[in-house]
Amino acid sequence: MAADTAELIETTVSPILMDHALKGPPQGHWTVAHWEGLPEGDYRYELIDGKLYMATSPSVFHQWIVGSLITQLGVPAQQRSLGVWFTAPIGVILSPRDAVQPDFLFIRTVRVAQLVHDRRIRGAPDLVVEVLSPGNSAEEMANKRATYARGGVAEYVEVDPATRTLLHYALINDTYDAPAVYAEEQSVRFACLPELLLAVAMLFAGAPDTTL
Repeated sequence: MAADTAELIETTVSPILMDHALKGPPQGHWTVAHWEGLPEGDYRYELIDGKLYMATSPSVFHQWIVGSLITQLGVPAQQRSLGVWFTAPIGVILSPRDAVQPDFLFIRTVRVAQLVHDRRIRGAPDLVVEVLSPGNSAEEMANKRATYARGGVAEYVEVDPATRTLLHYALINDTYDAPAVYAEEQSVRFACLPELLLAVAMLFAGAPDTTL
């Protein structure tokens, strides 16, 4: 059955943190048009290869790390007119079957007009950062990495609060090789933002609650 004509049923959403069900096409048949029709609320929905995923509100520590990304990368980049940044909830449409909401993303100035229009980001940001949560399974993150690679995201990063590490994936021939792993005492520079240096330790420093 074609994705855009699939019968609406009570669909169990692929869980990131909990089980959830709502009205929609069978898993594997979701499109961006279906995703756009979802109600706004406490849940963050993402569409990965026609399957719907969800997450509840992140932890304080998670949000602290996102704030540190804004402080170290987003604000300095925007002040220097290098590009723009956004954080979830935000709609990034990578294909008719892929709509994601990264924790943090950056788009170079030269590409902003091309990608940012009509309420969404339509295409691959230059940099995407996801902060891992306890509910993220290895399979789910592998699927998400594949989606970002398929969508053309040149630099993809996973920050792991449990190990205090940063994993940097670079797109080569439409796929991600093994990541460069940065420990807490190290710093990393991104190809899309060579002017800025990100200190990994500063992502976690000063957090009032580090509960995962």
